[in-house]
Amino acid sequence: MAEVETEMSPDKLPAMGARSFEDLKRTNEYGAEYWSARHLQPLLGYRDWRNFGDAIKHARQSCEASGNTPDHHFGDATKMVPLGSGSQRKVEDIFLSRFACYLIAQNGDPRKAEIANAEKYFAIQAWRQELSDQLAADLERLELRKQTGEEFKALSGAARLAGVQDRMFGVLHDAGYKGLYGGLGNAAIKAKKGIPEKEALIDRMNATELAANQFRMTQTRDKLAREGVKGEQKAIQTP
Repeated sequence: MAEVETEMSPDKLPAMGARSFEDLKRTNEYGAEYWSARHLQPLLGYRDWRNFGDAIKHARQSCEASGNTPDHHFGDATKMVPLGSGSQRKVEDIFLSRFACYLIAQNGDPRKAEIANAEKYFAIQAWRQELSDQLAADLERLELRKQTGEEFKALSGAARLAGVQDRMFGVLHDAGYKGLYGGLGNAAIKAKKGIPEKEALIDRMNATELAANQFRMTQTRDKLAREGVKGEQKAIQTP
């Protein structure tokens, strides 16, 4: 007697309604996330595997056209599915990266409400990621600003020990700026950047500038201590 497949046929699966895309996520032994195309199929409103395969084919083409390597995002695989007799049958599957899932949604049947919802989902996720990236960048800059401010004070302390008077700290730090900014001192840098005179230059530095200035001041402070520099002018001229 021929085997009769259950209603959960691997080639015609019922839509899964509002089940979460993130619920279907798996993680491999290397900690990388991926999705099974067989599981994604009903979520995107496809009952027939063959039709879903067309969307995957177009997604592969889009992946390659975007300059990415399809094999890095679409991995051929197989899975076992139950049959009506209680036995199992091996069927093809494809393991997908998040980018691959996005491309499938973009290349799916636009008449399907599930595809429209998927496109909206990925658009929201992209927006959230953009906000997350910006937040991470802002937090990084705040931490660098704090560290650079502390290094600024530490260099002033080391310069004081070397004989620099408090009234000459501005000249000391200006010399450091000139070495880093091609001869431009504090006032000249502000003028070039359009920074108000009363505003601190350090508050308008980006993360790269803060890191560069922190490194510069750390090196100067270490050299003052390592070489035992003494004398105001000599300390100010220490690179």
